[in-house]
Amino acid sequence: MLQARGLAVARATLSGARAEAGKGYAFIERNWYLTKRYWAWEAVWVTYNIVNALSVTFIAASAGQISGQRFSPALLNQFVVYLAIGTAIWTYISVVFDQVTETVTMERWEGTIEYTFMAPVSRLTHMFGTCAFALLHGFALTAVQLLVMGAFFHMDLSHAAWGAAVVIMLAGSISLIGLGTISAILPMLFTERGAQMAYIIRAIILLISGVYYPITVLPGWLQVFSHISPATYMLEGLRLSIQQGKSVVALWPDIWPLLICGVVSVPLGLYIFNRAERFAKRTGRLKRNG
Repeated sequence: MLQARGLAVARATLSGARAEAGKGYAFIERNWYLTKRYWAWEAVWVTYNIVNALSVTFIAASAGQISGQRFSPALLNQFVVYLAIGTAIWTYISVVFDQVTETVTMERWEGTIEYTFMAPVSRLTHMFGTCAFALLHGFALTAVQLLVMGAFFHMDLSHAAWGAAVVIMLAGSISLIGLGTISAILPMLFTERGAQMAYIIRAIILLISGVYYPITVLPGWLQVFSHISPATYMLEGLRLSIQQGKSVVALWPDIWPLLICGVVSVPLGLYIFNRAERFAKRTGRLKRNG
């Protein structure tokens, strides 16, 4: 009797999990269709990211001419790879962060936000599908950018520890999802200014996280904020794993802050998002804008 009841509970749980996974996939598919609908803007942003990455990385290639010094090919390669990693990861961070943040903005623009929030879907499932697409989208655009950059620059990656780099990417991605979910609250509560406020947050992350330079060149008071940005540890860990071949064990000082940030920011983001959603419904802020 108990065994049969336990089996029935297990089957019901599995069936419920499959149903929630299907709902989550629906949001992935919907976001894919939205991306195809606005394919021209997608092409614009892909082109912009690639051109920006090439422009920044050419600074490394021209370091000798700018400084009037002679650099060995190995040193120039290190400089090129350093900036290439920075530009690639910044593209990934931007796409993931914006995709999650603009969940509300895009739905408000499409006029579907009220229907989405009234649908019998848990917010966890909703955000899971949105975040999953954001990660896939970010990875795809970053891969395209790296392929193009590989055609312009010869980068020696023979010492890279790719396994450790993957661990850093996974840990960092969780943190980005948490921060993006928290930032998505802004366009929900501030109809006209929320999206702009979210972009300011992303700009601050760019400044303090050492995307194009070590954080040690920043003023001391800014370095304090660098140490609480997950992007700082993500970039540092990737550079150590790719340029110096550091193992997962050696990268633990960069991994554990990312894990803590993810464990704290994801549940916190969902909690705050739910509270903000209820407030927006109660005050009539879920109206179409644009």
